[in-house]
Amino acid sequence: MPFNWDLVWSSFVPIVTGAVTGTIPLTLASFVLGLALALLVALMRLSRTAVVSGAARFYVSVIRGTPLLVQLFVIFYGLPSLGVKLDPWPSAIIAFSLNVGGYAAEVIRAAILSVPKGQWEAGHTIGMSKGLALRRIILPQAARVSVPPLSNTFISLVKDTSLASLILVTELFRNAQQIAAFSQEFMVLYLEAALVYWVICLALSTGQSALEKRLDRYVAH
Repeated sequence: MPFNWDLVWSSFVPIVTGAVTGTIPLTLASFVLGLALALLVALMRLSRTAVVSGAARFYVSVIRGTPLLVQLFVIFYGLPSLGVKLDPWPSAIIAFSLNVGGYAAEVIRAAILSVPKGQWEAGHTIGMSKGLALRRIILPQAARVSVPPLSNTFISLVKDTSLASLILVTELFRNAQQIAAFSQEFMVLYLEAALVYWVICLALSTGQSALEKRLDRYVAH
């Protein structure tokens, strides 16, 4: 059967539009919120208070021990049974943010622990409180260490947003599904969607490499 190039060209704009108006905003919003949550959870994990660190450890365990798709369905389909009904977009952002928070928390925690203890002592010596030393000395150094794994989390999130199509969020893959259902050209449309995802991730990987090289200049070898 000949490859349907006419369908490829006619579907290109809707699929790319889905990426620009759906996939990318969903990824950015979820990652930013997830990163803020991850920092909080990482600091809770480092707390000397057993209840605080235990709660954070439990959250990370649940997120890392359950599939993202299940988490998404619990929020969108499960919460209404408790009287909490959310639209598709908020449901997707909450689910993805919680997922990012669980994985990125361990990355941030490890990055903070990688900073030599002498840095804390140096901050204390010049009169900084623990919180100020964390903001001014520890976190900037930890951020540099955490860039590669967090970048990988971001790239994975781009692909994971395709799951949002299952709760009717209009994004890249949802548009491809709709066109495929109408045209019955599933192979063509799904390959085209895969290509767009690949291009986005390739661009992000290139940016990640450039950022890592830039940050590497500030590391003593």
